[in-house]
Amino acid sequence: MSAFLQRERYGAVLMVRMNSPETRNALTTPEQFQELVDLCAELRQDHSVKAVVLTGNGKAFCSGGNIKDMQNREGIFAGSPYELHNNYRHGIQKIPLALYELDVPIIAAVNGAAIGAGLDLACMCDIRIASNTALFAESFVKLGIIPGDGGAWLLPRIIGIPKASIMAFTGDAIDAQKALEWGLVEQLCSEDELEAQALEMAQRIAKNPGHALRMCKRLLREGQHMRLDSLLELSAAYQALAHHTQDHAEAVDAFVEKREPNFKGQ
Repeated sequence: MSAFLQRERYGAVLMVRMNSPETRNALTTPEQFQELVDLCAELRQDHSVKAVVLTGNGKAFCSGGNIKDMQNREGIFAGSPYELHNNYRHGIQKIPLALYELDVPIIAAVNGAAIGAGLDLACMCDIRIASNTALFAESFVKLGIIPGDGGAWLLPRIIGIPKASIMAFTGDAIDAQKALEWGLVEQLCSEDELEAQALEMAQRIAKNPGHALRMCKRLLREGQHMRLDSLLELSAAYQALAHHTQDHAEAVDAFVEKREPNFKGQ
């Protein structure tokens, strides 16, 4: 079986493409889940990568679960309620946990439809930009099921409870312009420009010291559920570490000397 994820390096930026255009990049097999989990594990160890862009090959970003497998109760949708419960826990639910723990900034470049688990996958990323032909749907209810991969936690934190409720309760799709208005995406561009725009944003991020990026992302994550005093204590600890890095000293020197910094990841 060929790899679901294609990778390309652009300096400190990694471009990752879901490559199953014949299924509209459906995310529905244990092998696909594991590829995403393994990618996150690798990136946590590879400090040469400072930013990631995730997109899809073909006309869709990700169409979610395979409806035919649902109909036939095959694959991850097979078995008793107990078995299905574990299929989710030990299958697709590993992805939001892996991406949540990933301390490398990741941009979703939504090139087409992001439906069901595909929308939730985009929401697992830190930043979303989209082509002006993209569609977004939290469509589980239309199939008589619920968001099983974290969408009920992720989507309200991005667009708020009322708008997330509309998407989750109706299952209806919204277009790219509505997604921009609702804050689901931060930027729209043409299909032809999407990857270039995503890479440009990723490269702007990757110009900064890697240690600061990773600690900053961790603080943003922890801040979603910590008290202010606890977050301030963690921030003070991270800041003490940051002040004693060579890249911090280089950044300060470059600023004072009005030149471009030369970071070495130290």
